[in-house]
Amino acid sequence: MKLALQLAERGWKEHQEVPIGCVITHKGQVIAQSYNQKESLKMGTAHAEILAIEEASKTLNGWRLNDCRLYVTAEPCAMCAGAIIQARVGTVIYGCDEPKFGCAKSLYPLLTEGKHNHQPQVVGGLLAEECSKVLQDFFLHRRQSKF
Repeated sequence: MKLALQLAERGWKEHQEVPIGCVITHKGQVIAQSYNQKESLKMGTAHAEILAIEEASKTLNGWRLNDCRLYVTAEPCAMCAGAIIQARVGTVIYGCDEPKFGCAKSLYPLLTEGKHNHQPQVVGGLLAEECSKVLQDFFLHRRQSKF
């Protein structure tokens, strides 16, 4: 999660992206990492999780990520939760809850409701305070910059 936090901060400081970072591991080794790149790539789907899933699939030469752990600094949104389910990610570990968009437990329990053909293990709250602070600082800075 610390690497995901570093990626989130990099996305903010270097590219003015909303600071979300994602790392995927396989058998204890990092195989993919990304941060939000919606602004940089001019694509609404360029969330950290989506980009990391694409990289992990290329690295493993397959789309099934059953034996992988996905670490992300904030609770995944509906789009990312759908991608996680479709990619069969084995475990999702996220930092802070996201009450406006979160789809592990906050807004909709897509990752945990048990209605899909695949349900990852989900653990929330890892380094939650640090993950939340990065997002809060980003949006505070953004609001102050507009005035």
